[in-house]
Amino acid sequence: MRSLAALVALTLSSLSFFSGSLVRGAVLGRQDSTGFVTTSGQKFSLDGEDFIAAGTNAYWLAQESDADIDIALSDIANAGLTVVRTWGFNDVTSPQNYGAYYQLWSDGVATFNTGDYGISRFDAVVASAEAHGLKLIVALTNNWSDYGGMDVYVSQLSPGGTHDTFYTDGTIIAAYKNYIDNFVGRYADNSTIMAWELANEPRCSGSTGSASSACDTSGSTIRAWASEISSYIKSIDSNHLVALGDEGWFEVANPPTYPYAPGVGVNFTDNLSIETLDFGTFHSYPESWGQSANETAWGVQWIADHAAAQAAANKPVILEEFGVMTNQVDTYTQWWDEVFSSGLTGDLIWQAGSQLSTGPSPDDGFAVYPTGTVYPVMESAAAALKARG
Repeated sequence: MRSLAALVALTLSSLSFFSGSLVRGAVLGRQDSTGFVTTSGQKFSLDGEDFIAAGTNAYWLAQESDADIDIALSDIANAGLTVVRTWGFNDVTSPQNYGAYYQLWSDGVATFNTGDYGISRFDAVVASAEAHGLKLIVALTNNWSDYGGMDVYVSQLSPGGTHDTFYTDGTIIAAYKNYIDNFVGRYADNSTIMAWELANEPRCSGSTGSASSACDTSGSTIRAWASEISSYIKSIDSNHLVALGDEGWFEVANPPTYPYAPGVGVNFTDNLSIETLDFGTFHSYPESWGQSANETAWGVQWIADHAAAQAAANKPVILEEFGVMTNQVDTYTQWWDEVFSSGLTGDLIWQAGSQLSTGPSPDDGFAVYPTGTVYPVMESAAAALKARG
């Protein structure tokens, strides 16, 4: 495979030979289509051609005004990106008069919000993504307490239960399926959605503490839950791809570093074999995972190992979240280079930001903005990934 520099040079030198429509598709990221994204071996497909997943996360989109949603998605499309991953959840226990929330919980009863600050806010995200030629990957709940997530289900339906009760309690599973009915069912025929994700970063433990003994930290509990929920989504929506949304943990007997070790309840290799999961996901935050002395090289190997698992399973795999807070340009350049050379299907940075009417979009230390030094590298990497195919 060519290096990132060579691929970028090839892309730029070839632009003058492309037709206008091809330039819009290959360079600006506009892959306009009313079709659904599918898979073909280790690739994504759209209307019989390769669909390149070069994207970003923007979890906060539905919390913004229509105008700011359009600003953010316009920036993303103009950068040549094709996919945006965002949150399709916000569980609250008291109404709010701002942003968006989708379920209001009271005394163990969840009401799906079709009124003010409800699902119409996500409708606006979908409409704007469609207008900008972008596809959406949508996570349906959160392992962490941000925006409610699994812990709200547990506290409302199994008081005193642990975080992992979410995966095994029949009442909770039924309530989550009911939410899926409402949310997924609304968009089952909308091709702007690329994929549904069962959760953001599922683990046996969450924000509330350690896993209980009822959750198999080597992976069987979450695997069984993922099989059941992904099959359920497929039963009500046969149009869209489904993924787990996990961080890509390996469970190896002699782990070289923490993310390869048993303990969180996710076995990437085993989960990738689930028939009703169409592609694999993994994340990369080496500074937070004890690898801050070697974050760049560690991340390169992390990508290579997941690309090898992709080839073995013959399914697409994407690096769907990644971030460092130091040496971003050099680190991301090397990581993107490994994405290309390893044959990994695609990647989504955490996160491409914008200057909204209220100021910069949310920044947890990882956001990259159009005026920054990382943004042009991201643009070149997206163009290079398209040139690679």
